[in-house]
Amino acid sequence: MPRPSSPPIGLLLARSAKAVSRAFDEALTAAGGSLPMWLVLLSVKTREHANQRELAGAVGIEGATLTHHLNAMEERGLIRRERDPANRRVQLVSLTSAGDELFVRLAAAAQAHDQRLRRGFTAAEVQQLGQLLNRLAANVAGS
Repeated sequence: MPRPSSPPIGLLLARSAKAVSRAFDEALTAAGGSLPMWLVLLSVKTREHANQRELAGAVGIEGATLTHHLNAMEERGLIRRERDPANRRVQLVSLTSAGDELFVRLAAAAQAHDQRLRRGFTAAEVQQLGQLLNRLAANVAGS
């Protein structure tokens, strides 16, 4: 079998994704959080997903795992949970002032990380990269 002239795209993408993900985790940790914490804070802050079931789906984790994260965040005073008056089986999640403060720090870390990723790229290249990544995702979704 002939040797390819460059590594397969999947391997390059996996390596890049791992490096970018590790750098993002480090940036969030340095700001006092984690990726699951950032995703929860972002979802609650934007009010896209206020109850635990919706949050689990948005964050991409199982309900039990989300409960573990929410328990830890509640112990740190970052969130509060209360029953929905319209449906007592549903718990609503909201941010405390400490949660808002952490959200601001993590948002700054996420923005700085994004700027770091964009370094050396033109706006057109960033747009093209986004299109190419979306196409890669569509290619595997359709297989």
